[in-house]
Amino acid sequence: MKDLEKIRAIEITSKDNAKIKELRKLGQKKYRKESEKFLVENAVIIYDTIKAGISFESIFVTAEFIEKNKAIFEFIIEKSGVKEYYLIDEKINKSFSSMDTAPGIMAVYLKPENKIEFTKPIIYLNAINDPGNLGTILRSALAFGLKNIVVDEHCADVYNPKTTSAAKDAIFKLNIEFDQNFKILKEIKKKMPIISTRLEKSEGLEVLKKQDLFCIVFGSESHGVEKEIQELSDSFIKISMSSEIESLNVAVSAGIIFCEIYSR
Repeated sequence: MKDLEKIRAIEITSKDNAKIKELRKLGQKKYRKESEKFLVENAVIIYDTIKAGISFESIFVTAEFIEKNKAIFEFIIEKSGVKEYYLIDEKINKSFSSMDTAPGIMAVYLKPENKIEFTKPIIYLNAINDPGNLGTILRSALAFGLKNIVVDEHCADVYNPKTTSAAKDAIFKLNIEFDQNFKILKEIKKKMPIISTRLEKSEGLEVLKKQDLFCIVFGSESHGVEKEIQELSDSFIKISMSSEIESLNVAVSAGIIFCEIYSR
């Protein structure tokens, strides 16, 4: 493994440095959209993306992190193929970090551009406004082999730090597209049936065993699937459960349904 001393360490000592200002701006959804970049503040995610052959644009680290995690950092630098990294102190890290405890390592990535495949099932997410739930759904989808995801304009930002934290490296491995005004959903309908989740007048999950190609829609935690999407839907499904509780968290529901699809 390469000696870290052979990789150029660029020390940043000011919070007003242009690179640090950019990291701070990446905390804003508007700038993430404009720049087509996002920030990951998680050593495990950075490590896993490197193992999967996915590298970052730039990486920032504290001396404390390197001292405590030298083998991990050497692996990340070696496999990423970068020729330099930015060395910052904990105070600068705290100045832009979205985490309660600044992690000491963060990397800037370009947004992946993986198109959905119309030959396989698609998961459509409608107004999932909690970043944690959105990230958990993405992670669960990957776990059960459902790689085609469409996110509508009412969902939380896929690249929000809370979303990426919950999704782990699924963000990089899924085919994620972003819909507006149901444009993609209407294209999907031409190629496969749309099945929306709904508590009333719905069938059980066993209907999923009867077909190979479909799009399943999950709606918001508080309002369910939008009316216009329900009107586009070919059928509806629900999870059978005890009468002791009215409904499940959307991320939990998605995981159960994904497992059902996986085990067909």
